[in-house]
Amino acid sequence: MKSKKQKAAPKPATASAPTQAPTPGLRAWHVGLGLALALGAAMLVYGPALNGPFVFDDIYLPFFSPRFAEAPLPVAIHGTRPFLLFSFWINSKLAGAEPFLYHWFNVLFHVLNAFLVFLIARRLFEWSGGEGRSKEWPAAFAGALFLLHPVQTEAVSYVTSRSENLSVLFLLSAVAIFVYRKRTAVSWPVVLAILILYAAAASTKEHTAVLPAVLLLVDYFWNPGFSFSGIRRNWRLYVPITVGAVLALAYVFDILRQAVTAGFGMKELPWNHYFYTQWRVLWIYIRLFLFPVGQNADWAHGTVRTPFDPVALAGLIGLIGLVGAALWYRKRYPVASFGILCALLLFAPTSSVVPIEDVVAERRMYLPMLGLSLAAAELLRRWPARPGVRAGAAAVVLVLLGAACYNRNQVWSSDRLLWEDVLKKSPWNARARGHLGVAYFKEGRCQEAAVQFETLAKGQRPEARAFVNWALALDCLGRPEEAIAKLQEAVAITPESNIYAQLAMLYGKQGKTEVAYQAIEKALELDPRNDMAYFYRGNLRSLQGDYARAADDYRQALAVNPDNEPARRGLARVLGRSKGP
Repeated sequence: MKSKKQKAAPKPATASAPTQAPTPGLRAWHVGLGLALALGAAMLVYGPALNGPFVFDDIYLPFFSPRFAEAPLPVAIHGTRPFLLFSFWINSKLAGAEPFLYHWFNVLFHVLNAFLVFLIARRLFEWSGGEGRSKEWPAAFAGALFLLHPVQTEAVSYVTSRSENLSVLFLLSAVAIFVYRKRTAVSWPVVLAILILYAAAASTKEHTAVLPAVLLLVDYFWNPGFSFSGIRRNWRLYVPITVGAVLALAYVFDILRQAVTAGFGMKELPWNHYFYTQWRVLWIYIRLFLFPVGQNADWAHGTVRTPFDPVALAGLIGLIGLVGAALWYRKRYPVASFGILCALLLFAPTSSVVPIEDVVAERRMYLPMLGLSLAAAELLRRWPARPGVRAGAAAVVLVLLGAACYNRNQVWSSDRLLWEDVLKKSPWNARARGHLGVAYFKEGRCQEAAVQFETLAKGQRPEARAFVNWALALDCLGRPEEAIAKLQEAVAITPESNIYAQLAMLYGKQGKTEVAYQAIEKALELDPRNDMAYFYRGNLRSLQGDYARAADDYRQALAVNPDNEPARRGLARVLGRSKGP
């Protein structure tokens, strides 16, 4: 006779506890075929960006340093997000800094996440009374929706956003293990697996610290059904994972103390203003899920400074109503209700009280898409139409979303296309205009770059950087005197070391050696660790035949910045010349 702790869970009904055995009917060839189809679909819709270059802030990722791939693994992954760094380290070992494999890894993680969403949805629909096809096709729809929705593009096609899809891979794996456990009360091996995945997720991106709340919500809804008894029964999971959550939150707050673009130290964006703003922003996310038009890589959304802003207040009332409806209909539409509450929980780390400089970012929808996909699949499943009509409607929706995803990936296939799209939708966005100018400059379209930088420089609040970039574009156009004049205007705004170094470079190109040296001395006076100032001085001395002192300058530049490749090449050049024929 089995003890009370060993008793197998009963067969699930409308909302019930986990079954004793894994859900039958899913065979190995089903899994293989489904993954192959999902990978093929993902490669198709993500194709434009998959074959594209690195974009936006990708150039600041660690693998652009030559030392990264050469570093021992413990050194390479030392940092705040070790699993993320480990994935980049593997990429750099396999492909250096060639973008295709980095994009391909992101797509692969995305496909695996979509498959996990399918598995989780399948289990939840079974617990809600679904059998046979009534649980398979809505689960497949949820997975396909997660896979093909165009709002996922930023989290997948933007290599910097790998922290999103890799951390979510760990989180969804933990949820899948939890819902496919063999007994109502979790075993110690299941607890250990979930804790390991939780640690991996939280150390890849901090927003996944919310996992315990998701597991609690699952237990409340289905163990045995709208009751806290299952939560008490699973004490062996919730005690250690609560400790883990406390540690994770301490870890997050430690990171936020050091962060520049997030955290409570942002004086221009206090937590309460950010909180009021998110009452609006959450409805932007919901609208993008329902009608994915007007997507933007840089929303430049304003900040709400009062809780009495009419739009923000309406948003808050709407959110309260949404939560109330989910709780009211939890027994009638359990998966949809769970999905709505789950999505709001998963939005919470980035859309509540912790300020983040960019108040809207589409990549933040990636994690909550689990709940949104579940809710949409449940509503489609409950639609009182003939099966053929529902299947046709689902197919049409997925085809349209796939086409939209493909089009969105065309935008993400180059820096120029990306920032042209942003500026078209947000003409006032100064950051987008600056990035577009840089994109034109990199493509050798210097006249178009100059137009963008001139517009910025003549704006209401011009910054020195706009004049510097304008000067570089003018120099590219063969107008060095005008370029120097713009750099002098930049110095008048902000006398920075880098601007003087740029002045030295232009003076040197014109043969004004003495003035160039003076600019370099000023640059080093302002910042003795300006590696490019040493590099430019090395160039001047090399042109004068002073190879020994030029070599010293190049060495100094490399001592400050070992990744300064121009200085490395300059050193090799002067050393070769100093040896003679």
